[in-house]
Amino acid sequence: MKLTQILLAFLALSFNSIKAQSIKNTNSFTVIPLGVKGGLDESNLSSYLVAAKGSEQYICLDAGTINTGLQKAVQKKLLIASSAETAQKKYINSYFISHGHLDHTAGLILNSPNDASKNIYALPSVIDVLKSSYFTWKSWANFANEGDNPILKKYSYNYLVPGVEVSIPASNLKVTPFVLSHVNPYESTAFLVGNDNSYLLYLGDTGADTVEKSNKLNLLWTAVADKIINEQLKAIFIEVSFDNSMPDKSLFGHLNPKLLMQELEKLNTLSAGKLKSVNIVITHMKPCETCEPVIMDQIKAANKLGLTIVYPKQGIAMSF
Repeated sequence: MKLTQILLAFLALSFNSIKAQSIKNTNSFTVIPLGVKGGLDESNLSSYLVAAKGSEQYICLDAGTINTGLQKAVQKKLLIASSAETAQKKYINSYFISHGHLDHTAGLILNSPNDASKNIYALPSVIDVLKSSYFTWKSWANFANEGDNPILKKYSYNYLVPGVEVSIPASNLKVTPFVLSHVNPYESTAFLVGNDNSYLLYLGDTGADTVEKSNKLNLLWTAVADKIINEQLKAIFIEVSFDNSMPDKSLFGHLNPKLLMQELEKLNTLSAGKLKSVNIVITHMKPCETCEPVIMDQIKAANKLGLTIVYPKQGIAMSF
């Protein structure tokens, strides 16, 4: 009888261990990169579709490139549609714009005549750029619900409040914005995307706190550290625009491999050394003949923490 009890206890522990491992490894998000670069190539600029696993309702985190990325997603049957134009209307639920620079907004602006009615979510400072510089009849057409007349009302501006979570209609996603410094005092945004108790963190362009004379990244790291400790944060999408040869004064609100690892070491300390459980997805590399291989080599050399480093590719789906 005693032996039977021991065997039953062992089987129960094994089952619970397998169950816990299964839950831990369950993918919560589907990500389709529509564009991954940080400039020059207008067909491949920052833009990421994110959906709860199993859902067809994607939010678009930044919108530098839309059409070319959707073409590749349709060709690979990641999105079932007859064309990129149809895919944009059907699959993109809403847009979250981190800041107003063209390599994060051009796809949204240029493809707006084709799009269906949708929400644009952004900080007030970012919406001000869209309203005063892009969706204005002096530079394009006003497809939004505020600004220059005539107002076409295709897009509705939704003003985000830092630290305040919003739920996304027709999806299981919720998003919390955080302010970043992109050449202080110019604001960029990080978006913490939640699906039930799982999270994905996407950062728009950002400089390091030491260079920006800011505490914005420290505040962000402090806010998400508990989600790393509890193994809820699946991935961090973070930019590395230049290699280490670029002087700090010429980074203009961006990161290089050295500064990236300095910031991630701070986050690792705040999260009790558990950052190794999180995928670090490198975004926004500035393309040139030798830039990307150098950046990748420097990140590898600086990765003393043994972090999992991921490099997204346009039109290649990712699961976290």
